[in-house]
Amino acid sequence: MNEHEALVGRAAREKRTVLLVGGLDTGKTTLARALLRAAVEAGRTAALVDADPGQKSVGPPATAGLRLVRDPADLEPGRLARPDALAFVGSTSPQGHLLALVTGVARLTARARRHGADIVLVDTDGLVSGIYGQLLKFHEAQMVEPDLIVGLQRGEELQPLLGVLQRFFGVEVVALGVHPDVVPTTVEQRAENRERAMRRYFSGELHRFRVKPTVFMPALPELFDLSLLDRLLVGLSDGRGNDLGIGYLEHSREEGVLRLITPVAEAPRALRLGSVRLEESFRAKRVDLRNLFGTE
Repeated sequence: MNEHEALVGRAAREKRTVLLVGGLDTGKTTLARALLRAAVEAGRTAALVDADPGQKSVGPPATAGLRLVRDPADLEPGRLARPDALAFVGSTSPQGHLLALVTGVARLTARARRHGADIVLVDTDGLVSGIYGQLLKFHEAQMVEPDLIVGLQRGEELQPLLGVLQRFFGVEVVALGVHPDVVPTTVEQRAENRERAMRRYFSGELHRFRVKPTVFMPALPELFDLSLLDRLLVGLSDGRGNDLGIGYLEHSREEGVLRLITPVAEAPRALRLGSVRLEESFRAKRVDLRNLFGTE
């Protein structure tokens, strides 16, 4: 039995909230699935909070996703990808969106508890270095209150981050090497994965809703040119604090109107503007809302 298998067996029986941290291609998601499988086989109700807005296991890119796992069959990729709840982040990268990601992860973890999960796995993104990596993981740990933090690392790359987490939270921290089953990916492969996941999300029946310029957060400036919002990604709100899914905007110059394109059948009460524009291929291109609005 290797160190990863030993941890899986113990954590699946004993732990309540597990936070997984590590850089790109270290095996966080592989370990998360092994933990989830072991937990449900031990008779527990498990939940996965996918806190990576780029490389997705649950839900579409630019979101954090929650999936309840009550049966090993729920871990099949097609079923796991269907979220029980979403939190809109607004970009496929956490940089510039730390607040949205942290609050989304906290909300989804709380929701998992309300729906009966007695073990929650929080699978985080690969931003672990520098000030922003430490800030993001610090605040995620602060909000989800893990009783186990697992760091997957090459060499000792996570020691500064894991040291911070242990000093501030007094929680059990375990450092492991890269998971032996991990399959490395290139930058281009990760971009293709995001594009494919986004295209798949919008591949079914799509609904079109006419959009008023007063429904957005952030609010649009006066006399704003609505054509600048064409193909901008948005999060759909039900008006009660819950995210229904995502969509993109379509502006018709001939009609002078703005429409929402989304697979979500329920008409939203409000829309949150994202910071990416979807190309025709569904590849996401970053947009700076401050520049778009002409504000600081």
